[in-house]
Amino acid sequence: MQRISTTVRLNRSTLEFDEAALARLQQYLEESASLLEGDPDPQEILADLEQAVADQCVRRLPPDRRVVTLTELEPALEEIGTVQVPGASAAALDRAAAAASRPLQQFSEGAVISGVCLGLARYFGLNVTALRVFAVLLLLLSGGGVILVYLAMMLLMPYAPLRSEGPPLRWLPKKSRSVTEFLRAKFHLATA
Repeated sequence: MQRISTTVRLNRSTLEFDEAALARLQQYLEESASLLEGDPDPQEILADLEQAVADQCVRRLPPDRRVVTLTELEPALEEIGTVQVPGASAAALDRAAAAASRPLQQFSEGAVISGVCLGLARYFGLNVTALRVFAVLLLLLSGGGVILVYLAMMLLMPYAPLRSEGPPLRWLPKKSRSVTEFLRAKFHLATA
């Protein structure tokens, strides 16, 4: 037995979607719902969005077919676009875009050990001191198990390039960086 389509109710419309189109539609609606988390009435906006998707798909559906595929759904979603969050300033959207494009890296300058906490704090936009305190609490609560996670992150997270005009590295971050780069080189030779 093979399921060919699934019937979906989008606000006031009922349509049949193939599996690929249904998965894409669910992803789109989930992303839209997450963008509307702070909105006072997200259900009304999502209902309007569902109706717009249904209307666009019906308009694109050939007369001899009843099942919506990705061929009809993708152009419909592209024409509708992403949900615009009311009240979000252009600066907030720019900050969100900058955070999404920021790479996850260790920063040796200003690091205490290797720069993992500093890199995570910059990536997620957190206070580095609070993150370090949280890491120490996890260390105490886990009985030292966090050390393995830290070492793994130290080996896996790439280093940010050093600034030429930056201050000289302290002893421990400098030593951590050289040991990590040595281990990565050895591992690379062993796997090559």
